[in-house]
Amino acid sequence: MKLIRHLFAGVPAYAALQPDGTIQEIEGDIFGKFRLTGRIFKEGKRLAPVAPSNIFGVGLNYQSHATDLNRTPPERPMLFMKGTNTVQNPDDPIEIPQALASHEVDYEGELAVVIGRSCKNVPRARALDYVLGYTIANDVTARDWQFKLGGGQFCQGKSFDTFCPLGPVLVTADEIPDPGRLQLTTRVNGEVRQSSSTASLIFDVPALIEFLSASKRLLPGTVILTGTPQGVGFAAKPPVFLQPGDRVEIAIEGLGVLANPVQLEALPAAVNGA
Repeated sequence: MKLIRHLFAGVPAYAALQPDGTIQEIEGDIFGKFRLTGRIFKEGKRLAPVAPSNIFGVGLNYQSHATDLNRTPPERPMLFMKGTNTVQNPDDPIEIPQALASHEVDYEGELAVVIGRSCKNVPRARALDYVLGYTIANDVTARDWQFKLGGGQFCQGKSFDTFCPLGPVLVTADEIPDPGRLQLTTRVNGEVRQSSSTASLIFDVPALIEFLSASKRLLPGTVILTGTPQGVGFAAKPPVFLQPGDRVEIAIEGLGVLANPVQLEALPAAVNGA
């Protein structure tokens, strides 16, 4: 099932996207019991398909990306967190920070895993039982704040507003029996920048869930960003960073296309000195 989250009568609501493009009302809790009501509605403003309880990112999870950055692949998953404030809707803009300025904003196309049930200490063999579904993520990163200005940790560079677009749909796990065999392509202004497969993940989805749930509870709605392959702007020679007017499109097999324009952060008049 392809789930969307949209504004219905001004309130966020879930619906099921039908093959003909219509949407069917959902009754209940997607993290518990829910059902299709049979009622067909006109889709409202499309939102990110989940409002995450937590966002865990995984760094250097493709050998090709580690090579791109001249880094040694980690022995265990390398984790960081993004604030939930970073979530952005499909088709809404990625904003280049201006108040705390960045000049090196980069894209990272990724498969995102959405945890459906509370879980802790999950063995690999049962890890996929706790997955509600999958969506596409752009782990937008301010490289200057990540590597030079952030005090040696990733939080600042990863957690500006709009730095985690998600969507366009949440595809339930039953439709993606093997998340380790999905083609991923990132385009900027129509130019292919990343092209890889989740088969190249160093730590696959079950391994990530096993590791992340060890000695800590994963809450329903936890989003796991599984890592990005080679082709990020930072690794280009010379580096190529996002600019106002750019458009980033990330396609993952079976999940659709997540598209977002890029613009400068709008500042209040007082900040602009007016």
